[in-house]
Amino acid sequence: MFTAYCHRRGWLPTDPGLLLGSAKSPRPLPVVLDEKQATAALSVPPTDDPKELRDQALLELLYATGVRVGELCALDVDDVDRERNVIRVLGKGRKERTVPFGQPALRALDRWCIHGRPLWVRARSGPALFLGVRGGRIDAGTVRRVVHARLSTVEGAPDMGPHGLRHTAATHLLEGGADLRSVQELLGHASLNTTQIYTHVSIDRLRTAYRQAHPRA
Repeated sequence: MFTAYCHRRGWLPTDPGLLLGSAKSPRPLPVVLDEKQATAALSVPPTDDPKELRDQALLELLYATGVRVGELCALDVDDVDRERNVIRVLGKGRKERTVPFGQPALRALDRWCIHGRPLWVRARSGPALFLGVRGGRIDAGTVRRVVHARLSTVEGAPDMGPHGLRHTAATHLLEGGADLRSVQELLGHASLNTTQIYTHVSIDRLRTAYRQAHPRA
């Protein structure tokens, strides 16, 4: 803008600003749990309390699938395919995708659906998979409180919400050998550029581990 102004006033014969590239603001890397912290957050003693059963099930599913909090809240009971271990998710732009999950999440979901959810079901519950204490569909604020509360019990874990677990799931998938395209599909990203940020997280953590472990780092 300054060089254009100078050119208009006749102080410069040409506008050199047209040759300059615009500055790019650095994209902050997402904060994630390491694998030990994630394991600690999900390792709790067995309980019959319906709230604890629900909280464990939604935490397991968030970490297993990396779904957005809104997608988790929108899940219905029939969206869980127990035979194939997948959930049907309605993402941004009402695009449907299928996301797999593992046995720990399946066991937690079964305990919630068999021993917890029936105690909270009301006429207003409908087909919602996760319920609030009054029987309605769970809301995003409640899920955030559950995540914050659980992570506060893990020593050294950063304070994060459901989106932090989404970041964590993506990072751990890539660190475990998943390819970028597969992670893009699982997360429901429209562009691969959005998914690529997790490669930077993995490289940053690898660099930190290298500096701590290699004698000539």
